[in-house]
This record gives sequence, structure tokens and C-alpha cells, in this order.
Amino acid sequence: MRTATVTIDTLRGSRSLVITRTEAAAALGVDPRTVTAGVENGTIPSVRLGRRLVIPREKFLRLFDPDD
Repeated sequence: MRTATVTIDTLRGSRSLVITRTEAAAALGVDPRTVTAGVENGTIPSVRLGRRLVIPREKFLRLFDPDD
């Protein structure tokens, strides 16, 4: 299992279109179950691809954009 430090800044620099719940949790410094709860209650946007649930990176980052 790889262990990489994920932060909001590393997500901003990423070219990936989506992030996982685990990556979102690491960037926020919370438990992945907290991200799952946010996805389930609609506060964190998500897309289901088959059985896999991913979070659109740009929409996720906009939640934490200080300019909005």
C-alpha cells in the first residue's frame, strides 16, 4: 500500500479529473467515513462509476476556494 501525503495544494496541482474518498479525507485531515457521510448527505459532490464512487476534483476544490 502506498502512503503519500495528500493536501489541498497537491490536489490543486494534480491533473487527475477525480479523487478518491481516501484522498479527500487525507487532504482534509479527517477520517474517510466523514467524507463518506458528506457524499451521502450531498455536501460533497460525487459520481458513481459502476461500483466505484469518485469525487470530481475541481468541484471538491471549489468547496474550499477562499475567493468564493
